[in-house]
This record gives sequence, structure tokens and C-alpha cells, in this order.
Amino acid sequence: MSGAPAPLAVTVRVASEDDEQAAGELTAQAYQADGLLLDADPYADELRDAHRRAVEARLLVATVPTGDGREAVVGSLTLAPYGSSYAEVAEPDEVEVRMLAVAPEARRRGVAEALMQAALREAVAGGARRVVLSMLDAATSARRLYDRLGFEPQPDRDWGHGGVHLRVHAWTAPEPPGALVEAATWSPAHMVDVDGWRVGLSAGITRRANSVLALAAPSDLAGALARVEALYRQESLPATFRVGSESRPWDLDLLLEDRGYTTVTTTDVLVRAAHDPTHGSAERPPRPAGLHVGDDPEEDWVHDWLAGKHGVHPDSAAVGRAVLTSARARYLSVHDGGRLVGRARVAFAEGWAGVSCLAVDPAQRRRGLGRALMVAALGEAAQAGAHRVFLQVEASNSGAARLYSTLGFRPAQRYAYRELTLP
Repeated sequence: MSGAPAPLAVTVRVASEDDEQAAGELTAQAYQADGLLLDADPYADELRDAHRRAVEARLLVATVPTGDGREAVVGSLTLAPYGSSYAEVAEPDEVEVRMLAVAPEARRRGVAEALMQAALREAVAGGARRVVLSMLDAATSARRLYDRLGFEPQPDRDWGHGGVHLRVHAWTAPEPPGALVEAATWSPAHMVDVDGWRVGLSAGITRRANSVLALAAPSDLAGALARVEALYRQESLPATFRVGSESRPWDLDLLLEDRGYTTVTTTDVLVRAAHDPTHGSAERPPRPAGLHVGDDPEEDWVHDWLAGKHGVHPDSAAVGRAVLTSARARYLSVHDGGRLVGRARVAFAEGWAGVSCLAVDPAQRRRGLGRALMVAALGEAAQAGAHRVFLQVEASNSGAARLYSTLGFRPAQRYAYRELTLP
């Protein structure tokens, strides 16, 4: 008896010009395969015009490797902002999902879900708090996907045309913890106030602990920038700012770009409730054998964590431990034959729990240990009385995003690190 097709190794990204023709043809073919488009229908030309969608909205494509070093487009989706020509029901502060299409041969293999997850992250990154879409009653498989992602019916917004009735569903982004709560769960070893900016200094151990939280507009912007850069120069570190919706002044990102700062990484903040009954069945893998949970990290835990930090001097172990233990936290570790094979950290601040440092030995991967550690970490958060849980993941890490989505995590915020290498 055959099971469901194996998931594809999908990458979702904003479409390039080279993707547009393939995305347009795929969209038209998918609509034809579903019986939604006749050969002579003029709407086919609009579906094929992916270039206009890329210009007026945000065009995402899902690709898979072809084996010859290239990629094949197997899915596409358009995110239409309010007021654009592609938005049919979107209101202010909303974006609308349009023209979700997956190649027939790639269906039931995780492509549509990967596209939708990326769409939610892109929507939040653009400042939207809600994502809306319209669907046919007959689209039962799509309805199951949207339900799983947290979309809810909006019957008062249902609409139709030409005898076709469309039901509107909306997804609302969760409230993020905010930069101050995140910093409280991962504090720098040393912090300097520069006219309202919080400058973290921690011997280069993690950008989170070696960056500026710019949460207030300095009275002397030029002077504050000069002081920040001098502080990092003294530590032989690049000057680094966390830049997002909370940054002040509001145009800090542009100011840093003009000064020569480059974006080195982009991070999504994902959130879920500490108690989430809708994902209860997904949260009961067996407790990992050899799991130990303590209030302080063991020496091999710290050593393993520091070993993954490039360019960190062994003498910095004390600084690393200071960062790790800067907040009340629980440290999870799994040993096999006396060797550490998995770890995670759960830290607490203001009713939030922040999960970080999840890692599994390469030889133990694809065996469910990462999921089991995450579930154990969620259990620690709930037991400690946290109401909400957050974690941070690089926006490019689609594999981790898929795992966290199955556990009920949803995108709440995006920020970037801008960095200037100092002479």
C-alpha cells in the first residue's frame, strides 16, 4: 500500500527576473489542471504575466534542485499589498495572498505549505499584521492547510462574481515579545548606554550580545554613532546594530546604509502560546533518553555551544557562560554513551520564555531528537508559568521554520543586523 509522496527539498524565495516566465507559465497551467481556466479565457494572459506581479506586488517562487546544479520552479504565490491592483479584499495593514499555484507533479509534497509559511513571514517583515485570502468551497485540501496555519473564516467579508462565491479567511500575526524582552533573556556580558542606545559588548560571542539596541533617538545622532563605533573599535569588533520596527530614529536603517553598514543577517521572531491545545498531538514524542534538565549549563554544554562560534577564543568561555546565565533559565541536554548529542536553553522574562541554542549532533539528526528537545523545552516553559514562547531563526533557514511551524510557532516580527567593519 503506497503512502503519501515524500516531501520535496523546497526553497522559497522572492522571484528574480529569471524566474518570472516559469512562474507565469506554471500558474496558468496549474489553473488549467484544476479546471479553473479554459484555453480561450483571457485571464490566462494575466496569470502568465508574472513580471507585472513582481513589479506591483511581491512574487514568491518555490524551487527544487534539478540535479544538474540548477533549480526548477514548482510553485508560485503573489502577496498583494492593500491598494495594489492585485488586492481584491485586503484592507489597510493587510496583505492578500493571490494566485497560489503548484505544479501538478509536485503536489502533496509540501510545496504549498512552504509557500504559505514564507508568505506569512514576508507579510510580517513588510509590516502587515494580517494576511487575507479568498477561496472556493470546493478547495477542501487548501482549507485544511489554511486551518492548520491559523487562518480563520471572515463570513462578513465573503464575496463573489459571475456566480462564483468566494469565502474570505484571515490570519493575524501574534504580538512579538519586543526587543527588550528578547534582550532580557539573552543579555550582553557588558552594556554601555550611549544617549539612549544600549550597546552590547561580549567579546564577539553572538551578535545578539554584541550589537546595539537603538530604542530611543539620540539627541546627537552623529555623536552617538561615533561613540558606538569607538566602543566596538576598542574591542576589535565590527560595529553592529539590530534594525527593525522598534529602531529609533525611524530612518536608522537608511542612515546606517548611507554610512556603509551592510546587512549581514535577517532574523524572524516566531511566537506561540506556552499551552497550545491545537498542537497537543504533535507535542508528545517520547521524552529523549538521557535527557537532563538543570538550572546551570554543564561544562560540556558550554563547550559544545562555544565550539560552534567561529573565531571565539577558548579564553572567552567565562564570557560565554556569563551570557548564557544572564537570565533565569533551564538547560536541556541529551547524552548518549556519556557524549552530549543534543541541547537547548529556555530563558524567562516578563511572562515570556525564549528558546535558544537548539542543536543536535550531526550523527543523530533526522531521528526526531530536535523535535523531542523542542517539545521538552515547551514543557519547561509551561511548567515555569510562562504564557508565551518565542524563538529567533534566520529568515533563510527554511528547514527550521518548517519544524517550528508544525509545533505552532508563527511569525511575529523580523529584524536585521547591520554591520560595519572598522579599521
